[in-house]
Amino acid sequence: MRINFHGRLSDEPQIRAGFIGCGSHAFRNVYPVFQFAPVNLVATCDLDLPRAQAFAQQFGAERAYANHREMLEKEQLDALFIVTPYDAAGRPMYPKLAADGLAAGCHVWIEKPPAGCCEDLERLREAAKAADRQVLCGLKKMFMPANEHLKDLIARPDFGKVSQALVQYPQHIPEAGVLRAYLRGERSGEAISFLDHLCHPASLIVFLFGMPESLWYDRARNGGGVAHLRYPGGELVTLALTHGQAYDGGLERTTVIGERGHHAVVENNLRVRYHRSPPAPEGQGYGARPSVFHGSPEDATASWEPEFSLGQLYNKGLFLLGYYNEVNEFARAILDRRPLAKGTLEQAWQITRLFEAFAEGPRKEIALAPCAAQA
Repeated sequence: MRINFHGRLSDEPQIRAGFIGCGSHAFRNVYPVFQFAPVNLVATCDLDLPRAQAFAQQFGAERAYANHREMLEKEQLDALFIVTPYDAAGRPMYPKLAADGLAAGCHVWIEKPPAGCCEDLERLREAAKAADRQVLCGLKKMFMPANEHLKDLIARPDFGKVSQALVQYPQHIPEAGVLRAYLRGERSGEAISFLDHLCHPASLIVFLFGMPESLWYDRARNGGGVAHLRYPGGELVTLALTHGQAYDGGLERTTVIGERGHHAVVENNLRVRYHRSPPAPEGQGYGARPSVFHGSPEDATASWEPEFSLGQLYNKGLFLLGYYNEVNEFARAILDRRPLAKGTLEQAWQITRLFEAFAEGPRKEIALAPCAAQA
């Protein structure tokens, strides 16, 4: 028996999970989700055994380990969660650790960024295929309720075909030489930061629009910049990397424009607005309209945002930021024996390919077909 999503006792099936990593991010944002999702945390693992033991006690695991291979050998696990820092060379540890989990027969959940280059993900994809197991990458922008609602809105027939979009995210772009050196194996704090944070707007773009065919970008004097992503159908997505903006307000804004006089906006990952142009009364075109207050509720602007007066699940950060949806999708896909709906290795590869493209340098069109790490 377990306490289910509604706070009641239930005999609902669960996945048996182990967890590699007992750090602050996992403590705040991943372990706490297990109380809402169908996950039975069996064991924790960290190089610092007392820390792993403390996490096991805090979150209800039965055992703790300092060696992940020992945990995988001794425990009968359905799934493995991994939240680890970068290795000594500045590379994400997920590809190697996930491969160990797959070899032990586990489905694997990894945090972002999934890898330092596409080649690592291609090997991991082969390992997942050989093991007949799935790997979900915690690309939270794909799982945020506001962004999920945005995707539904722009798929409405009345929205029409997407023509363009603007995605704003505060991030510094390293010089291309720094990125090329990182892809050759040199450690770089600038490159690590870019890899770590580009995942967010890139995953949102891939979720909403799929993989673009080309990218062109330029850098501002302070290292901010703008990237233009072109799609085969002529759609254009502009990614504004607004390094230098204030951090004490809304950091992000997404605007998607359709071809039928509609556009949709997400502000601060919280407020969603669907703007529509109501038909003007006859004879009241440009310059002749005495009032803006016309149009029915069905053809005027609609707005959604959570309230913060009640103790609801929907206004908790674990839900607003997408962490619950990530973990729940992973667990449900395992229990239902179905493919993952999103956060797949294919999408992780696409996002990493966008990272690699910036190493080719600014002010030129960069094809986004598969390519190896830059020389």
